[in-house]
Amino acid sequence: MSDADAWNSRYGAEPWLFGDQPNRYLESLGPRLRPGMAALALGDGEGRNGVWLATQGLMVTAVDWSATGLRHASTLAARRGVAMNTVTADLTRWNWPEACFDLIAWVFVHLPPTDRAQVAARACRALAPGGLLLLEGFAPAPEGRRAGGPRDPALLWRRGDAEACFAGLEMLECLEGTVLLEEGSRHQGHAELVRGLWRRAA
Repeated sequence: MSDADAWNSRYGAEPWLFGDQPNRYLESLGPRLRPGMAALALGDGEGRNGVWLATQGLMVTAVDWSATGLRHASTLAARRGVAMNTVTADLTRWNWPEACFDLIAWVFVHLPPTDRAQVAARACRALAPGGLLLLEGFAPAPEGRRAGGPRDPALLWRRGDAEACFAGLEMLECLEGTVLLEEGSRHQGHAELVRGLWRRAA
């Protein structure tokens, strides 16, 4: 079974795995957002982040490799009365546009290191001048604790990984530590996270 098939099965068996409300770190970006901005939600699954951005007046493209997840995203967008463009694609194979997004939301997208570097490079090029890139991902936990997220440690984020991936952008903040998650049935409890915000030069 491919990864896309696995996620189709998960979303089909248990809709709203991560809830229908936006990621809290992304939500904190609200004061920086303006209607008409172009946003890209990476690995947006069932659309909780992309739909929230659309309710803020942004023009949103949500990309995920799960067609089932994105069908749920379209349903959520209709329920909230907003429009959102959805694209079913593998981020390593997608034909990325360049220099056109005012915001890219990279929320809990965990890739093998080679794929992560490739996608990060394309994301940086896809930002418009002055555009923002927001990251939140699971990080390794101290000995004896569960990090949350993928069990393969190679898929977890470290602050150094984030700084290296987005070295061509201006770092506004990059934090690593423990956060209490309350996002659907799969993101509950304390977890180790890396979260950060970067900006492309104007």
